[in-house]
Amino acid sequence: MATASKQSIKEPAEERERNNSVRVEIFDQPYSLRGSDPGYIQQLASYVDSKMRAVAEQTHTVDTARLAVLAAINIADEIHLLRSRQEQGSPEYSECAHRLASALDEALGHPPRT
Repeated sequence: MATASKQSIKEPAEERERNNSVRVEIFDQPYSLRGSDPGYIQQLASYVDSKMRAVAEQTHTVDTARLAVLAAINIADEIHLLRSRQEQGSPEYSECAHRLASALDEALGHPPRT
């Protein structure tokens, strides 16, 4: 009877796991990934696939492990550059913020900032 109860407990968990599972293909390899947003998981998988294919075209490498590492380095570089830009801020945003602050100071009758 203990075996039967384990199976009945296990089956709903497996069913839940399958319901949250998304089947994707990355560089012609199938993967089953779990997450709360299947569409987003599919987008991520598609992005990784496109990066691996781009690296494969540039390097003519067929070793999938090597391609995956090189694609990961490219993605990490993109993230690093985006974070750096975000931390530094855009010169256009800084200029716009300065103009808005000056206009606000003028409207409020405060002396201009230097």
